Order: sequence, then structure tokens, then C-alpha cells
Amino acid sequence: MANTETSLKEATQIEGAIGAALVDWTSGMALGTIGGGNELDLNVAAAANTDVVRAKVRAMEALGLQDEIEDILITLGTQYHLIRLLRTRGGTGLFLYLALDKNRANLAMARHQLKKIEGDLEI
Repeated sequence: MANTETSLKEATQIEGAIGAALVDWTSGMALGTIGGGNELDLNVAAAANTDVVRAKVRAMEALGLQDEIEDILITLGTQYHLIRLLRTRGGTGLFLYLALDKNRANLAMARHQLKKIEGDLEI
């Protein structure tokens, strides 16, 4: 089992990682961040991506979809932004956010590794 700090450090080891955050999507607050630097303000990203998660949840409700969001991918010109909703060990209402450099990242591997990090994370 890994704590928040360990999990975020592991996320930044993913090839192409720019930064990572653990976010409470009910409040929009980042519970922990790592990386980002001048390239990306992770606290702003956490709050803004909370709106993305809420919008998708509302869309699913409006469509009557009885399913769960596994992850949300936002593809930019130079970056991937990956949002993985947590479903394990009390993680309801939380998501892992990972920003990747598109030229250095392997998206399939990043998704796989983020899923593993989720499974190991204990809140």
C-alpha cells in the first residue's frame, strides 16, 4: 500500500510525466501535487479539471448510463492530460491527474501504470 506522496512520486516516473496531482473533485482542491513547475500550475489544473469530471458525470446521468468513468483523456498539441477516477479503498470523489509530454509519453503504458498506482494507493 502506498500513501499519496509515494503514489505521486511513482506517477512522475512514468515516461514523459510533467506533473501529477491527487484531487478531490467534490471541492476541486489538490490533496497533493508533484512536478509541473513553470510549465503547468497543478493547483489551477486540479480545479479546472474538476469541472471536466463533473461535466462528464452530469452527461452520463442525463444519458442514463449506468456505468463508471475509468479515465478521461484530453489531448493537446504537445501534451496528454489523463484523469483517472479512483474507485478503490475510500477513493470515491478523488481522481489522479497526470500531465504528459506528448513527444516522450507512451499513452497506453501511462494508462496502465496509472491504473497500477491507483490500485496501490491507500487513502
